[in-house]
Amino acid sequence: MSFKNVDIKRVRDYWDSRPCNLRHSVKEIGTREYFDEIEFRKYYVEPHILYFTKFQDWRDKKVLEIGCGIGTDSINFARVGSDVTAIDLSEESLKIARKRVEVYGYNNVKFYNANCEELSKTVPVKKYDLVYSFGALHHTPNPERAIEEIKKYMDQNSILKIMLYNKYSWKSLWVLVKYGRFKFWKFSELMAKYSEAQTGCPVTYLYTKNSIRKLLKDFDILSIKKEHIFSYKIEDYKEYRYKKVWYFRIMPIFLFKFLERLIGWHLCIEAMLKPNYSNKL
Repeated sequence: MSFKNVDIKRVRDYWDSRPCNLRHSVKEIGTREYFDEIEFRKYYVEPHILYFTKFQDWRDKKVLEIGCGIGTDSINFARVGSDVTAIDLSEESLKIARKRVEVYGYNNVKFYNANCEELSKTVPVKKYDLVYSFGALHHTPNPERAIEEIKKYMDQNSILKIMLYNKYSWKSLWVLVKYGRFKFWKFSELMAKYSEAQTGCPVTYLYTKNSIRKLLKDFDILSIKKEHIFSYKIEDYKEYRYKKVWYFRIMPIFLFKFLERLIGWHLCIEAMLKPNYSNKL
């Protein structure tokens, strides 16, 4: 399913209406307690982000984060001393992210309200040590254009770390069963609608290893790892209780980890530009 003709304003309005992870805390939005609880909840449920990102490796490095949302990862890059440039399409998300940096007292983060498909129109072009995007590029109508823009900010020593959704995943099967009643012919439509906790996301692309290689044709792919199966009961999770679904509760940890590596929802990708790629800055 292609979303190439989706108006970027629809995407912006969707994320402005409810910035990602906004309700991960019931504390007053914008307080330190709120941000602390947001961070705990995010990494408690998705600990693989910490292993994938390796924040400590980017001390004193230049980091470009695309799709920063309300700034949970941004603040962790700042915390270790990275020089962070963070962009997001949603101005509502950026308001919270800017407040977060203010609350913690960091001055090493610059925020831009920008469309990743036209990044160089807003963000000054320079080389970054790391270009990072966790769960954003599959929500833009033309990811190929975003990748073309990203390459302008990299050289052969830069690292690209991105997360894209896995087409053949536990989440895909769960959506197909719960909402589609096994109507395979409606797979793309269902995944577009139910990919996020807030239904109706205008754009959601799903990827396989082959389609990632096509998207990143100018990159040497260092690794692609499947991660993350959401194992908690949704109704309990909404009430801030971490109770696993019964079949995950009785499943041995080694088996659960095996399933994540086999059909995890997150494809965590690390890549570098090919040595012969000519970056025309």
